Amino acid sequence: MSERSEYIHERMGGQLQPGDVAPYVLVPGSEKRVKKFAGAWDEARQVAQHYEFLLYSGKMAGIPISACSTGCGGRSTSIVVDELAALGAHTFIRVGVTGPLQSHLKVGDLVIASGVVRMDKTSEHYVFIDYPAVADVEVTCALIAAAEKVGAPYHVGIGATSSSFYTGEGISGYRGYRHSGMDPIEADLTAANVLDWDTESATIFTLCSLYGLRAGRINVIVDDPETNTYNPFGEERAVQTALEAIKILAAWDQKKKASGAHYILPPYPTSHKSA
Repeated sequence: MSERSEYIHERMGGQLQPGDVAPYVLVPGSEKRVKKFAGAWDEARQVAQHYEFLLYSGKMAGIPISACSTGCGGRSTSIVVDELAALGAHTFIRVGVTGPLQSHLKVGDLVIASGVVRMDKTSEHYVFIDYPAVADVEVTCALIAAAEKVGAPYHVGIGATSSSFYTGEGISGYRGYRHSGMDPIEADLTAANVLDWDTESATIFTLCSLYGLRAGRINVIVDDPETNTYNPFGEERAVQTALEAIKILAAWDQKKKASGAHYILPPYPTSHKSA
C-alpha cells in the first residue's frame, strides 16, 4: 500500500509546513470567499494554492485562523479535511451558498445545519451509510449566537448534501437528460423537512466526527425561486456570522482550558432573530 507522503495532495502538494494551518479553519467552496475572509482579518497571508485549494492563514482579534477553498463536491472536500487536520486544524466551519427546499426560507436567510442527509457518496468510503452526519454542538451553538449578535435571520435544522450539482439534485442534465430516479429527489427531501442542500457538508461532518474534530455549517440562501436567479444579497451576512462564530469558539476554548470544563455553551439569547 502506498504511503500518504507519495500522494500528490500531501500537504497541498508539499506547500504546507507545520504551523501554516490554524486550529480554526473556514472552508468555503470558492476561492473568492477565501479572499473575502482574509480581507477581514488583521493579518493574512497566502500559504498555498494547489488545484482548487486556495489557503490563507492569519490572525483575527489575536486568534489564529485559516480559510481554505474546497472546490465543489465531496472528493475535494475530503482532501481539505484530511490534509489540514494532519497539520493541526481542529475546528472546521463550512460557509457556503444554497437553494431553499422549504417555502418559508427567503433569499438572504442563513441556514445553520444541525445535521445533513448523506447523499454525498464520498463519506461512504469512510464509514457505513447508517453513521450520521451531525454538526458539533458547540460549533452549532456558536453559529446561532453569532447570527443573533450580527442580527441576521437564520434557521437551524437538517440539510442535505448531494453528489451531483445537477442530476443529483433533480436538475436535468445536458439536452434535458433525466432518469426516473431524479423525479422524487426534491419532493422527498422537502417532505422530510430538509431545509437546504449543498455538495460538501456531509463529507465535512462525517470525517470530523470520525476524527474527533469539530465541524459546523452555515449556508446563505442565494437561489431566488421567484426570479430563478442568483441573488448574493446575504453573502456578507454569512461571512460576518462565521467570523463572529470563530471569535466565540476561541473564547469558549480559552474558558474550557482555564476551568477544565468539557463544554461551554451560550446563555439563552434575550432576543430572537431566527426567521
